[in-house]
Amino acid sequence: MLIGLHAQARDAKSWPFEQARLLLARITRLRLSDAERDLAAALFAEGKFAQAVQTLPALAKPVIFQCGYGASGLPHMGTFGEAARPTMVRTAFRALTEDAIPTQLIVFSDDMDGFRKIPDNVPNKEMLEEDRDKPVSSVRDPFGEYESFGAHNNARLRAFLDGFGFDYSFMSSTETYRSGGLDKVLLLILERFEAIQAIMLPTLGEERRATYSPFLPISPKTGRVLQAPTLERNVEKGTITFADEDGTITEVPVTGGAVKLQWRPDWAARWTALEVDFEASGKDLIDSVRVSNRIVKALGGEPPEAFHFELFMDENNQKISKSKGNGLTMEEWLRYGTPQSLAYYMYQSPKSAKRLYFDVIPKATDEYLQQLDAFNRGRADSNAPGLDNPAWHVHQGQPPEQGSPVSFSLLLNLVSAADASTKDILWGFLERYIPGATPASQPLLDQLAGYAINYYEDFVKPSKRFRAPDDRERAAMQALAGKLKALPAGADAEAIQNEVFEVGKDAGFEPLRAWFSALYEVLLGQSQGPRFGSFTAIFGVERTIALIERALAGELVGA
Repeated sequence: MLIGLHAQARDAKSWPFEQARLLLARITRLRLSDAERDLAAALFAEGKFAQAVQTLPALAKPVIFQCGYGASGLPHMGTFGEAARPTMVRTAFRALTEDAIPTQLIVFSDDMDGFRKIPDNVPNKEMLEEDRDKPVSSVRDPFGEYESFGAHNNARLRAFLDGFGFDYSFMSSTETYRSGGLDKVLLLILERFEAIQAIMLPTLGEERRATYSPFLPISPKTGRVLQAPTLERNVEKGTITFADEDGTITEVPVTGGAVKLQWRPDWAARWTALEVDFEASGKDLIDSVRVSNRIVKALGGEPPEAFHFELFMDENNQKISKSKGNGLTMEEWLRYGTPQSLAYYMYQSPKSAKRLYFDVIPKATDEYLQQLDAFNRGRADSNAPGLDNPAWHVHQGQPPEQGSPVSFSLLLNLVSAADASTKDILWGFLERYIPGATPASQPLLDQLAGYAINYYEDFVKPSKRFRAPDDRERAAMQALAGKLKALPAGADAEAIQNEVFEVGKDAGFEPLRAWFSALYEVLLGQSQGPRFGSFTAIFGVERTIALIERALAGELVGA
């Protein structure tokens, strides 16, 4: 699916392709000589990427995408977005280069960080208090399921990423430090200690400057990650000396997991050791990226391409925090919406701040379905894939050929009108509306039906407020019931919608959306809904007439 897309990818305007082109320019600049770059450019222009890789072996080295995970708290939506967005750029890069240049996404868990703050949304806080300041991978699991809190959170992260189908390599900070994966860079930082300090100290307050060291020793006695100044350095031995918690002057190697780096030097060390080419991060970390970039250069490396996205906010416009547990969890979104609707929400306008709360799920779901339909219409009309369509990026270049014939908002209103508590009840309506449709033949629709029931029960039903119609609305609804009774058998959604429009116009509703708001407030106890004609076609004309008559008789108010 990703082969033969070079020409379209070269001109695609969506943000993942913009980043992919910058990334291709980066690797040719860093890996090739001037003469080799000219040859590569000529081959790239002709779409001969496989030949370019064969001719220029430096291009065969994998392009490394990376994202980090703060394992001190439970995974949240921002965590997922940090993996989803690099994956979208990676997919675009693969299409741009016709999959000839290998790529890898590393998800790196900072599970060696000191456990400084206890999250609000976990049990056994007293036990966690006893483990405060230890590496997260050494903190006991408050849920009692894994060998550590870090292992618990890492498992939660991997389970979701696996469930969504991400292609990634998981790395643990603890395992990387202890196995020696950062030893070479750690020794280099020890050697260039003063240069690192010259970068870091101006970014700190006066009090912290007095004791700052890029190295955080782990106490051999308590196992805690210490904010202790480096008293002495021995470059030849590869050690530092510090005062342990009891005041004992202690010497430890900087290698093998005996120390951990402060987070910005740690970021830079990781980029350097893993030779990371691309990393996306929140807008709040722009200054930290700049500092870490300087450290990478001081270590003789090249900082990765950076992409900064805006932050997600909760319902109170507060930044989502893993320690506060505000906003949505991944599990909560997946109770009400598909993983694809979540990925779509991550794709949309990454440089604009967005609310991430329950009420965004129906809209995101329907917009995703609309984009998938548009992609498939374009696929049917042309051989050229719609690379700028969000569905292409959501599905990593392989959107399914079938979406859903019914929108999520329409399903929600059907659940409401039918008071459906099971998917079987909904399918009783859907099978009549879509001849031959079954859960097996319409798997996405079947999934959406389950999500709609969950969303209705948790959010719509508790807030339903039916009202009585005013005199004009009552007369219009009586007229609508008469129009519906006069419809020929088998009238489709469009014919029904036309009748609804005409009744609203004849009744003098201005703007006309006030008429539709009245229908949903009086008949369904809510102010918004999908096309009323589509709702009536699925729910049934006779049932809709009966619903109108019940509302006019006052049977719904107070229900």
